[in-house]
Amino acid sequence: MQLYTSNEIEKFQKDLPYLIQTSEWIRSFLAKSHPDLGRSGKVCPYIPSSLKSDAIQLAVIRPQTYTTQDIEAIVKGYRDIFLQTEPISGDASIYKVILLIFPDINIKDTSTLIDDVQKKLKPFFVEAGLMLGEFHMRNQSPGLHNPNFRPLRSPIPMLAIRFMVEADLPFLKLSSDEPQTRIKYLEIYLQRFANNFKDEKNYHQAMQALTTAKQELEVFDTFIH
Repeated sequence: MQLYTSNEIEKFQKDLPYLIQTSEWIRSFLAKSHPDLGRSGKVCPYIPSSLKSDAIQLAVIRPQTYTTQDIEAIVKGYRDIFLQTEPISGDASIYKVILLIFPDINIKDTSTLIDDVQKKLKPFFVEAGLMLGEFHMRNQSPGLHNPNFRPLRSPIPMLAIRFMVEADLPFLKLSSDEPQTRIKYLEIYLQRFANNFKDEKNYHQAMQALTTAKQELEVFDTFIH
C-alpha cells in the first residue's frame, strides 16, 4: 500500500502533466515508425519491449538552482540507482530505461544544461556499461540512416539512462571525440560484448575504429613532442 503526505500529493500534481506528456511522446514517437527515419521499424527499436515489460521509469527533476554543476551532481547520482534497479542483468535488462525530465530548463539553456552535461558525464556512464542520451526540442543530432531526421528531439528537456547495446557502436566512435576518449569507449565496448557479438561487422568495425583512434593519438603525441 502506497501512502502519500499532502506535500507529496502537491508535488505529484505539479509533476503529473510532464509525466503524462513524456509518456505520450514515448508511445507516439519513440515506439512508432516514422517516414523520415531512413529504415524500417520503430524510431527506437527497444522501446516497444520496454513498454511491454513496464521497464521505463521517469523522474521529474527540479534543482534548487540551475547550474551545470547542480545538474551533473543529480545525474551522476542516478547511475548507481540505475545499476541497482532490477533487472540488473540478463536479456530483460537492456529494456530498462530511466528518463530524467527537466521541465524548468529553458529551451535556450538546453545546449549548456543538457548537451554539455551529457558530454561531460558520458565517460562516467560508459565506464559502467551505460549510455546517457540527451533529448530536447533543439537537439541537432542526426539520425543514423537519414542525416535530416532528428530522433533525439523531445517536448521536454531530458536525459536518458540505459544499458549499452551492441548497436551503440556509432555513438562510441564519433570523430568529434578526442582519440583518447574514443579509445576508452571502444575498449569498454569490445570488453562488454567480447565473444557475444550478434553481428560480426560490429566487432570488426570497432577494432578498426580502435586502431584508427590509436594511430591518431600517436600522430598527436609525435606532433606535440
